[in-house]
Amino acid sequence: MTDTTRTPGADGGDALVTAFNAVGADYIFCSSGSEWAPVWESLARRHRDGLPCPRYLDLTHETVAVGMATGYGLIERRPQGVLLHAAPGLLQGSMAVHGALLAGVPMVVGSSESTTYGDGPGQDPGGQWYRNLSVVGGPHQIAQPFTKWSTEAASVHTLPMMVTRAAELAWRVPAGPAYLNVPLEILLEDWDGREAKPIVRPGSTHSSPDEVDPVAQLLREARNPVIVTETAGREAGGFEALVAFAEAWHIPVVEPDSAVCGNFPRTHPLHAGSDIGPWMDEADLILLVNCRAPFYPPSRRPSRATVVVIDEVPQRPHVVYQVLFADRYLEGNVANTLRQLAKRAKDLDETAVAARGAAQEARRTAERTAITRAETLAGSAAEGAGGVDPVLVAATLRRLLDGTDAIVVDETITHSRVVRRHVRTTDPDAYFYVQGGLGQGIAVALGVKLAARERPVVLTIGDGAFTYNPVIPSYDASKAYELPLLIVVFNNRVYKSMNLNHRRFYPEGAAADTGEWLGTDLRRLPRLAAFAEPFGMHTETVDAPEALAPALERALKAVAEGTTAVVDVLVTR
Repeated sequence: MTDTTRTPGADGGDALVTAFNAVGADYIFCSSGSEWAPVWESLARRHRDGLPCPRYLDLTHETVAVGMATGYGLIERRPQGVLLHAAPGLLQGSMAVHGALLAGVPMVVGSSESTTYGDGPGQDPGGQWYRNLSVVGGPHQIAQPFTKWSTEAASVHTLPMMVTRAAELAWRVPAGPAYLNVPLEILLEDWDGREAKPIVRPGSTHSSPDEVDPVAQLLREARNPVIVTETAGREAGGFEALVAFAEAWHIPVVEPDSAVCGNFPRTHPLHAGSDIGPWMDEADLILLVNCRAPFYPPSRRPSRATVVVIDEVPQRPHVVYQVLFADRYLEGNVANTLRQLAKRAKDLDETAVAARGAAQEARRTAERTAITRAETLAGSAAEGAGGVDPVLVAATLRRLLDGTDAIVVDETITHSRVVRRHVRTTDPDAYFYVQGGLGQGIAVALGVKLAARERPVVLTIGDGAFTYNPVIPSYDASKAYELPLLIVVFNNRVYKSMNLNHRRFYPEGAAADTGEWLGTDLRRLPRLAAFAEPFGMHTETVDAPEALAPALERALKAVAEGTTAVVDVLVTR
């Protein structure tokens, strides 16, 4: 062991705070647990003595803690610290941790256990560990299926570098959460002061010219190519690189319904909507750019297209079943690969370019016409229709958000296509779809706002998803940390997706015969906006088309003045 000068009073709590500081965490997102007293004491000492440390956020629900770290990481793309309570807290936050894995957000998640149950020397950890909190195998075994890496820190002397290792693994592609079990006895143990080394950005990988040149030749020879992407915009510089690549080669871009973020301007002439279907039989070259699951069902193979996969880690380890039908892989950094290919856009067949340009213009014209028709019909709905057409809600949001540099976080299901199609975001980091399960949207939006305080953040959410969210802890975090959001609820008073499946699976079943649709009715819920009133937030309930725009305008004004606003819109479908 290397002898070092020990900081007076230093223990495992200091080791953990020092390590989070070293890895560059801006924040520690914490849902409190009894094991974290050593961390709180270390932070209090550092605040008193003016020493550097991450900012601590005291949050009252595990989903809020993890969800906010996810939202923050979507913008900042660097590992943050998350502390949960023992195995129960980890279980409570597990859906959000899994969501971070699917969203590709790096973070270091920690929780704890006891290893002595009061029978060892030193301070008594408390009887709750012996009676109630411990699990067989330790919480790191619980975390293993929904994290990139999961283990136990078995010594205070290795704890700092274990945090470093967790952060470095979390940051590498495919980015995601790493988990560290830090037993309470380790947190209370004396620490010798050996600190973790600050981490640096991961090095980038590059596809070689020998790999890129043949793909460039395929592009020159293709007459009807198409780009399909789900997460190109998640990569640093990926949005801009994809635009440059598509423009250089004059190739349309499809963002399927499985897209998790904005990858390409939805108003761009080369944006080709969300349906890959028209290309399955017609395309001669399909470029899957950060596209983990392009075909559904997975056996739906393109009839004649060559498939090129451009993805730093195309075979996602956390995806149980993944079918890409790849003929070629370019596995370097995606933005770099796209830039290399854009530079090779020479000697194009002008006749082929003109033909696919005309076809794309026809598609765009048809799409613009369809959007205009849908919005006109939505705006002219007869009075007494029982609410507001969801298309009108999305179109009104687009108009009011135009030029504001807003970010839209979406946790709708039934209305997700409507939101994407009619809000039509155009900029990098302007749209994110919540991953992994309903009930995280408010927290993710709060984390996005934490990372982009100067930009308006709008959460679009269904009434069913809203009820899954830890609403009170989320509103508490919004108010405590001055993170104003606009929350727009698409409230159709039903779990529509469940109802649709029941009708689809049993079109002539007993429920269809009797009208007894179980598991779907939300009409018994009270006014959803009212839950925000005790927090002094701006609330509106809208049930008529003419009331929509004024209500949203008032809400946006309240948000600009620093207050979260909740607009519960009763929609017609």
